[in-house]
Amino acid sequence: MSRIAIVQRPPTFLDKAETTGTAVTGVGEAAAAGAELVVFPEAFIPGYPAWIWRLRPGGDMTLSERLHSVLLANSVRLAGDDLAPLCGAARQHKVTVVCGVNERDTDFSRSTIYNTVVTIGPDGTILNRHRKVMPTNPERMVWGFGDASGLRVIETPCGRIGTLICWENYMPLARCALYAQGVDIYIAPTYDTGDRWIASMQHIAREGGCWVLGSGCAFQVRHIPDTVPGKAELYANADEWVNAGDSVVVAPGGKIVAGPLHNELGILYADIDLERVGVARRSLDVVGHYARPDIFQLHVNTGPLRPVEFSAPPGPDRS
Repeated sequence: MSRIAIVQRPPTFLDKAETTGTAVTGVGEAAAAGAELVVFPEAFIPGYPAWIWRLRPGGDMTLSERLHSVLLANSVRLAGDDLAPLCGAARQHKVTVVCGVNERDTDFSRSTIYNTVVTIGPDGTILNRHRKVMPTNPERMVWGFGDASGLRVIETPCGRIGTLICWENYMPLARCALYAQGVDIYIAPTYDTGDRWIASMQHIAREGGCWVLGSGCAFQVRHIPDTVPGKAELYANADEWVNAGDSVVVAPGGKIVAGPLHNELGILYADIDLERVGVARRSLDVVGHYARPDIFQLHVNTGPLRPVEFSAPPGPDRS
């Protein structure tokens, strides 16, 4: 039996250092309550760019560029020490941490942002980086397309965990890629909310015979700092819940055991019994006895995206 915690609290939008500090505090609080696995929402550091759903593609270009500039400056460089405080908290409390971040590419362009979820082990090392493979609708104006190099299930003291971000969970083949690796605890950091999303979490728990943790973003307008460009134009009512959160824990088979945490801030806890995974798959194991591999096959290209190789045009012949 393992205790898990989903931290449903707002970030300090567009402030990497402050939001990382919020995550560190959440890890400490959850660990003190006995959690061995601590989960944060999609793009938590330094916040999901919610404004994209209110900006006009053309008419608000100047404001969009200002917001993007601040987001880029506050995005996480995994190759540096941006996540050192969070990794240190995982190591100090001996917990596994799953956290969504805006990741700034440091390998090639240095200007592309990815919607990434990182898994940090209890020794403080980053065990996996998964970049969202398909940003949804206006998200494509913010994030690049990820690859499948991080589409992996990771062995942890809590069990075998895997992650898909928001609407990746509506991609049947992406789900199957995690099922095929024996996922025990399926984690879905998201910006989506509502009955249909919760029903999807229940469907996945039944389909995959696994524990499902839906980790949602929850915040009111009052949680957006006044320093965020365009706040007054985009968000007039301080009491408005921009996102309801709806974090939820679903047992193998589809029964909700904790949450949903709706229009509320806090930490959602649940106790996970991995034996229930095997029991759920007794009658339906979609990559085992129910798979029919003689009919169906799934191929996943797990190689990382490679940069385009440019060659300079030949210079003038000076012979």
